[in-house]
Amino acid sequence: MLGLLLALSLGSGYAIMGAGIGAGLVALGAGLGIGRIGGSAMESIARQPEAGGQIQTAMIIASALIEGVALFGVVVCLLISFID
Repeated sequence: MLGLLLALSLGSGYAIMGAGIGAGLVALGAGLGIGRIGGSAMESIARQPEAGGQIQTAMIIASALIEGVALFGVVVCLLISFID
């Protein structure tokens, strides 16, 4: 009986640890993606300044979509950690 309780508590700990690692990976991926979008946008604006407004609009929309997916991923990781 004690072994079963110990296994259940270890499984819960692994779920929480996995959810934390997953949330960290989601945040890392989103940060890298948005950074790459920003860097590419700045390069393209430097090459063609007259298209700056259109590039900036596309950059903001793409960044917002990435943030939405990242938020969804973090919420899923937190929900996984609360499953017993």
